[in-house]
Order: sequence, then C-alpha cells, then structure tokens
Amino acid sequence: MDRTARNRFKNITLENRLARDLIAYLPRLYQTHPKLRFLRLKAVTQRIDINTSFVQTKPIGKVNVIYAIDKQRISISADFKNLERDKLEKMFMLNEQGSRFFRKYSDSQGTKLEDSKIGAWDGIRAKWASLKLPDNKVGFRLWKKKNSILRRGREYLKDSLDWVGLDYELSPETLVFEYPIEILGA
Repeated sequence: MDRTARNRFKNITLENRLARDLIAYLPRLYQTHPKLRFLRLKAVTQRIDINTSFVQTKPIGKVNVIYAIDKQRISISADFKNLERDKLEKMFMLNEQGSRFFRKYSDSQGTKLEDSKIGAWDGIRAKWASLKLPDNKVGFRLWKKKNSILRRGREYLKDSLDWVGLDYELSPETLVFEYPIEILGA
C-alpha cells in the first residue's frame, strides 16, 4: 500500500512518462492475452539490466485484516474503509505460496493443471479452485465470491519470480471483503 513500481535501465530510473506508460502497458497486455505470456521476455530484460524496484510512496490508508484460524479453515476479513480512493483502480487479496511447492491446480469444473500449465492471472469460472502439493496430501481451496474475480496463477523464473496462488481481484468500491481458505488434507 505504500510502494510503487519503478523501472530502471542499468543505474537510470525511467521517469519519462512515455517510458513509464509503455512499461505499465506490458503487464496489462501480459495479463489479458495468454498467448503473449513469455517469461523468457522477463529473462531478456534482466540480461540487458532493466529491473523493477518498489520505492516508498505516501500511503493511501490502512487495511485492517483479521485472520481466524480453525482446524481446516482460515477465515479472513479485510476492512478497506480507511483508504483514499481518488486514484484507486483495483485491489487484490493475494493467497500465494512458493511455486515449487503447490504445483497442482484443480477446480469444481474438473480442470486439472500442473506447473506452468496453471498459467498466470487467469480468471476462474468454477465454484471453487484448489492448489495442492504434488503428492496431493496438503493443499488449499478458495471459493468464488460475489463482487470479485477469482484468479489462478503460477510463475517461476530463477532469481526473479517464484509464486503460485489463488487471488481475488476487487473493485475500489469494496469496503469489506470476507472469505475462507479451506485447508485440504490436514
């Protein structure tokens, strides 16, 4: 909430508005067009020394989050009422782990995917989705919630990206968002 992405080429911060707009456009293109998702492109930008860092900015507020932990369930309540909403476009609740652990995806529609086949930032239409360890002994499940978009994703690129998750995208009008994480195999 108090960081913003800044791109650098070698030791030069790319502050030019046109360069920032182009760089901001690339993640949107990546998220909305699966055929253009090339992690190799990220590797190339690293090799030519274009990097992203997150610099401190003025906070836009505070989010109060309550976690209630039970045997096979974590109930989460996030209160967004204390946020400035002037330039707020989207909010996310990220439920992510290391990509080398939870490597199997399944959902209520019978979709089963492993590793890179999970994709990145893909919307989920099923009632629920889960991620599990390769041996299926442990995992977690999230349910589709009204007024949100449930997404799945996995990206691994050595020394750069390492995540897998089930994430909710929320509108900036959301004041409170509550959801359970069901623990599987515990």
